[in-house]
Amino acid sequence: MTELNNKIDFALVFSVKNANPNGDPLNGNRPRTTSEGFGEVSDVALKRKLRNRLQDEGERIFVQMEERSDDGAKSLSDRYNTFVAEFTKEQQDDKSFLYNEVCKKWFDVRAFGQVFAFKGNKGKKNADSDSVSLGVRGPVTIQSAFSLEPIAIDDVQITKSVNSETRSDTMGMKYRVAGRAVYATFGSISPQLASKTGFSAEDAEKIKNALVTLFQNDESSARPSGSMEVLDVVWFSHNCKAGQYSSARVHRSVEISEDGEVSVNAESIPDLQFEVIEGR
Repeated sequence: MTELNNKIDFALVFSVKNANPNGDPLNGNRPRTTSEGFGEVSDVALKRKLRNRLQDEGERIFVQMEERSDDGAKSLSDRYNTFVAEFTKEQQDDKSFLYNEVCKKWFDVRAFGQVFAFKGNKGKKNADSDSVSLGVRGPVTIQSAFSLEPIAIDDVQITKSVNSETRSDTMGMKYRVAGRAVYATFGSISPQLASKTGFSAEDAEKIKNALVTLFQNDESSARPSGSMEVLDVVWFSHNCKAGQYSSARVHRSVEISEDGEVSVNAESIPDLQFEVIEGR
């Protein structure tokens, strides 16, 4: 693995067409919006999609969806306790040792970080030992995505004709972003934090590839196939660990038109290398 020696900033621009990109459970699962009516996709939802894409590519993921579990674990504590049960009691009590091991084991831990605060391994090896509370701060950060313009939401009434009990049909609602909307989000990768978790330059390339193909295998009734599309990923590579410019300045250099055309104001960030990658 190659050490990551240069700061990285990135932008992700995608479109939503007649779909619900991220439902809000506190608002009837309607598409998330800001107080000003702009569409929003939370950073948590974006990291969930990144984890799924990385898992599709064979990476080991700690925070898995239940239906995607590839190790038989029923919960995060089950996955963690099963893993640490392989070590001796002395190793389990060594925070530095566990920190290195969880970062080696799971891609999302060394990328996004994770807080491990679970009870001991009941019924497993060294069950008399409580697990050590452990926090990992990851080098990869990504912001919530926001639409370029306020969005309109369609409320669609549906009929549920299949019921768990014998009774008449019931009515329900589905919600979607009306027409087409363009969203943008930004993120960064810190070499300083990468050196602590073992996040490598090769890992950064995997993040980039996952962003480019973010919505593959993500279809659902709320997001039909083809309704979510990555338009462009802009990938900035600084020439040092601290970065030539602040992330805010780099992110501001990305210019996006209402229809999703992406360009970079290179004059505002001279000598900074970047590439614009079309979504696949």
